Amino acid sequence: MNISNQKLNTFSLTMIVVGFVIGLGIFRTATDAAVASINSQVFFTAWILGGVFALCGALTYAEIGSRFPITGGYYKIFSYAYHPSVAFALNCVILFSNAASLSGVAIIGSEYLLTVIYGSNYPSYYNSILGIAAILTFYGLNMFGLILSSRTLNVLMMVKLGMLFIIILAFFIEPSVVQNVNQVSAPTNSGFLVSLAAALVAVSFTYGGYQQSINFGEEVHQPERTVPRGIIYGILIVIFIYVLVNLSYHQIIGFEELKNAKGVASIIAGKLFGEMGSKIFSALLFIAVLAYVNVLMLSNPRVMYAMADDGVLPDVFKKKFGKNQVLIINLSVFALLSIITLIFASKFEKILSFVMFLDSLGMVFSAATLFYMRHKKLGEEKASIYRIKFYPWVPILFISAYSLVLFSIIKNTPHLAGIGTLVFFGFLGIYFLVKRIYSKR
Repeated sequence: MNISNQKLNTFSLTMIVVGFVIGLGIFRTATDAAVASINSQVFFTAWILGGVFALCGALTYAEIGSRFPITGGYYKIFSYAYHPSVAFALNCVILFSNAASLSGVAIIGSEYLLTVIYGSNYPSYYNSILGIAAILTFYGLNMFGLILSSRTLNVLMMVKLGMLFIIILAFFIEPSVVQNVNQVSAPTNSGFLVSLAAALVAVSFTYGGYQQSINFGEEVHQPERTVPRGIIYGILIVIFIYVLVNLSYHQIIGFEELKNAKGVASIIAGKLFGEMGSKIFSALLFIAVLAYVNVLMLSNPRVMYAMADDGVLPDVFKKKFGKNQVLIINLSVFALLSIITLIFASKFEKILSFVMFLDSLGMVFSAATLFYMRHKKLGEEKASIYRIKFYPWVPILFISAYSLVLFSIIKNTPHLAGIGTLVFFGFLGIYFLVKRIYSKR
């Protein structure tokens, strides 16, 4: 059998990048980006720049993955370039961030469904209750060894793409609303940058996922050509879709109205298909959310297993129970982290800033490992290694962008940034404490 037939071609990698990036955030974060933007120019600049930064990040991780092509490379690079303690702390932070992301996505779905039931006026803790119910439901199912099939993932992707198609279609067939003229038309340079940085927090959340391309270094046919093409094509497709979707939001709902809109996607569906169409759209989105919750509940406990297998976590995280070999401890820990996040942050805005602070830390530290790998000439004995053009400016731009996101979160929500910092140093302390205990045995 031809080995190259078992490797990813340009089309396959392009579709993988699109699948990684397009999640459920686009159905909610347009509102958060609009709130942060002082005018529509800032709003659309953030969405375009977010795509450019995502492209820089994806290319950076593609070279890292090409130089360090091992399974689970995204967490192992920290140990290689820094120290095992940093690897442990940052990977625990990433798991914590994934749990918070699950909570955030659960709130997105809850907002859509609860708006159908109660309208726009309902207590915010209802989001937490419904989100916790979703987490516990899939926790229970996974306890019986439920394995998410590829068919479920395909259905989820089709539902998302179908919803996006409807929203984009509305841009071409629905008339524009009268836009609010009381916008800030001539902001100062500092005001523009501050607003843009704040908007990029929500936008960066929506563009996330491309960092997973780091795991495909050895599995791509002719990586020096296929990797950049697949990533560039994939990110350009995502930028095109996201800009069209936001143009539709802007045209049909209006920029100022978008800031206070709940369930923006269902509003568009209502314009096209009436009240019943809006309700069906909201229900479908909630189903998509449940499937996404299941994906995270399945994948993250296995990340803990891999970390334990490498000695980063205690052996207890490698234990499987019952005839279905369920990772009960891992599953329980991840579900508990998600529920705790929902209890203390029932609003998506709070979870968004917390997640992006943790994610941005991981992005900055992981992207910076490329400089160390280049210095050590890691992987350069291979003829098929992928190298970024315009190095070092591409990774520098990416790191600078996420540093700007970090600065914005620290400035606007210092308490959440403080909690995120404490989480990181807490895990760092746990590493050295556990090491000290084991060394005395």
